[in-house]
Amino acid sequence: MDKVQMTLEAARHNAGYSQKEAAACLGIHYQTLAAWERDSSNLGIQTIERLSALYQVPQNYLFFGKKSDFIHALRQRAAKG
Repeated sequence: MDKVQMTLEAARHNAGYSQKEAAACLGIHYQTLAAWERDSSNLGIQTIERLSALYQVPQNYLFFGKKSDFIHALRQRAAKG
């Protein structure tokens, strides 16, 4: 069985934060968070830990990489049935 993961954007929505609210909690600009939601490939471990704690989602349930890669993989999996 494949590991279930979600994007940072999905985790934020599930936690009930707007982009601006989550960014304020993290002490960053909302546009920085928007960039991370598009591509989280190069986030450091401290940032990953902070996001995981804020969204109350274990790190291994979060997808770190390009959001477009995540969507592409989902589409491929759906096409396979």
